[in-house]
Amino acid sequence: MLTAMFAEFATAKEWLFDVYLDQSKIGQHHFKLSDEGVLTSTAKFNVKVLFINAYQYEHQAVERWNGDCLEKLEAQTVEDKKRINVKAQLSEQHLLVDDGKKQQKLPACSMTFAYWNPKIVEQSKLLNPQNAEWLETQFTPLGTEKITVRNEKISAERYKLEGRFAGKSKLNIALWYKGGRDWVALESTTPEGYTIRYQLR
Repeated sequence: MLTAMFAEFATAKEWLFDVYLDQSKIGQHHFKLSDEGVLTSTAKFNVKVLFINAYQYEHQAVERWNGDCLEKLEAQTVEDKKRINVKAQLSEQHLLVDDGKKQQKLPACSMTFAYWNPKIVEQSKLLNPQNAEWLETQFTPLGTEKITVRNEKISAERYKLEGRFAGKSKLNIALWYKGGRDWVALESTTPEGYTIRYQLR
């Protein structure tokens, strides 16, 4: 009994996803949350066309959380050789965000795209740690459906996430939560119409 409870607890603290573009595996995204509220996120994607690297993406981020509020962020992203560094630090009244080109003052209790935290579906604005965009977000519950996770059919609540920045559509994402709290899957539709799918390993 105790072993089973510990295993469930440990699983809730770490998520390793294989990432697919349509039907082709392009990489992995790993999230790990410590007992101290430190979230590490590491992603690496490589899309090949006729054995040529057509698109490469690497992302590393370390986030420190106090409950549901972000206290500190350091993120580095390389997308097709373009590098972006984003830092955020909580002050007494604001979350100060710096991407090397501009600085922003966000509300003291702000969130990134912390899919692992079910509180995310209550947020109307979220910080993108990849490029420091402060996006307007809307979550729409779409009911419970059966999906396959780790070769097992489960029931999960589905949400649609739409994100806009400066009036332009930026995100079209589907999220699934088991029991309303455990993040188990993600799909994103790109502007070009491709589907990016996160499959929990």
